[in-house]
Amino acid sequence: MRIGLLTEGGYPYVSGDAGLWCDRLVRGLAQHEFDIHALSRSRAQEDAGLVPLPDQVSRVRTAPLWRAEDDGVSYGRRTRRRFTECYAELAEAVCTAPGAPADAGSTLLTDRFGSALYGLAELARDEGGLTGALRSDTAVRTLERACRAPGASRTAREARVPDLLAVAAHLERALRPLSLDWYGDDGLAAADLCHATAGGPAALPGLLARHFSGVPLLVTEYGVQLRSHYLTLGPDAAAPAVRALLAAFHGRLATEVYRRAAILTPGNAHARRWQERCGADRTRIRTVHPGLEAARFAEVGEAPAADRSEPDTLVWVGPVEPTKDLVSLLHAFAEVRRERPTARLRVVGSPAGPEGEVYLGHCRVLAAQLFPDEAEGVHAVGDNPVSFEEIGGPEVPTLPDAYASGAVVVLSSVVEGFPITLVEAMLCARATVSTDVGAVVEAIGGTGLVVPPRNPRALAEACVALLRDPERRERLGAAARARALELFTVEQNIAAFHGIYLEIVSRCPVRRVVLDAAGAPLPFAAPAEAHVPVHWTGPTAPVLPRGVPAWAAGGPVRATPPNPRPTAPLTAPETAR
Repeated sequence: MRIGLLTEGGYPYVSGDAGLWCDRLVRGLAQHEFDIHALSRSRAQEDAGLVPLPDQVSRVRTAPLWRAEDDGVSYGRRTRRRFTECYAELAEAVCTAPGAPADAGSTLLTDRFGSALYGLAELARDEGGLTGALRSDTAVRTLERACRAPGASRTAREARVPDLLAVAAHLERALRPLSLDWYGDDGLAAADLCHATAGGPAALPGLLARHFSGVPLLVTEYGVQLRSHYLTLGPDAAAPAVRALLAAFHGRLATEVYRRAAILTPGNAHARRWQERCGADRTRIRTVHPGLEAARFAEVGEAPAADRSEPDTLVWVGPVEPTKDLVSLLHAFAEVRRERPTARLRVVGSPAGPEGEVYLGHCRVLAAQLFPDEAEGVHAVGDNPVSFEEIGGPEVPTLPDAYASGAVVVLSSVVEGFPITLVEAMLCARATVSTDVGAVVEAIGGTGLVVPPRNPRALAEACVALLRDPERRERLGAAARARALELFTVEQNIAAFHGIYLEIVSRCPVRRVVLDAAGAPLPFAAPAEAHVPVHWTGPTAPVLPRGVPAWAAGGPVRATPPNPRPTAPLTAPETAR
């Protein structure tokens, strides 16, 4: 089958997020053909180039989200009225307070939001010029009327002109995928399935392909976009009215995506709960855990822990940023040192952006204050029991070496999606101590100790309990590796998506109209074998309204001629074999 893979700021760029997961998926499903439609976040990302792509990737199309491409179309009176009606309906769905009279029936606003969204998309397809219209004074005035209308939320009524300008600009950026030229017969309309690797704007092209051409949509979320928006747009980032309106917009968009997707595949139960809260149907949700390359950690995981680990050593691995709460970890380690004076802490990771650089500097200062350099005697050089290292250095040449060096692996986060570093430690057969955030409990499943977040004393007690009991560490580590090999490998991830692809195509096949040479429709002209990923031979029949995929571009099975006696056997199925 032909898959339209939708990404945002990720695969197939070298510097993209979630690129490794997408690359493994595409390479593991070599029996299918992939068209990658990527939304880029910056010019630097595009300039960095693409990762090497396998043969099953037939095309890569890129659209920048970081700049607005105005096609110069100016609307006449009727078109402007059409835009105003659609945008007003969308703005009213965003501004209306929950529980207001317009929200009776609980689905009315969601239906109005979807109707307005597809109306704007149809306007962009028919007339163009949507980018300019979304940035116009008409859009701002329409948004202002919606904020002042009866039934609008109190926070929306308090919006001032700067707030309205900020919201209108954000909506224009979020709705840029509506103006793309991806939805024709040579684009997503030729796919058998659209697979969005995230929600939000990344899923918008899939929604439109479903709306225009009936292509089923699969949405995978390893990190919930709506939750990420709430965390990014905090109290210090924008005014209350801006935060409220944008939160309402992204909530409506998430609900529309979850309603229209054929199947949702959250990466963990934490993401699944978010989707259900936004109206997703439980019968269409399949949890598919991320897959890691187990062979990378096989040498460490299969070796006895005592052979390579340093006794009384705690290891923390990951990107350094405030959400990892290394401050609590350092205070917890101070408690550990009181019970285990020989204990050491190795912090292995690089700072995540400028904020991470500042946070790492703060942690270094705190470590120096809590643990002055200690020396064994008056003639010895002092040493700090806390070390800050990076992968690739002389002490930690590889990631498996980082996990192997510690007797216990610690995760101290206050915010976490799916804990990849925790699963890596499990593959290395290491006992773990983690905070109860995100999908930690789901991943660990009783093979490690879990404590409340922001509780240094509980974290310290759990670490001391494992440092004191080598046999317990050995048992927990073995159980953790067995669990990770069963649930969190690349093989199980690819097998799950292969089955889901077949389920969607069998339940929601794309209906194509094939015409004969005289222009008459040919019933039953697209056989089941058309989904076999081989290149057919023979002339291409005209297809209305969409083109035949490249891998099924050969002659279709002909309709029964007027003469009931067959003139020749059908050869297409043999060709498929």
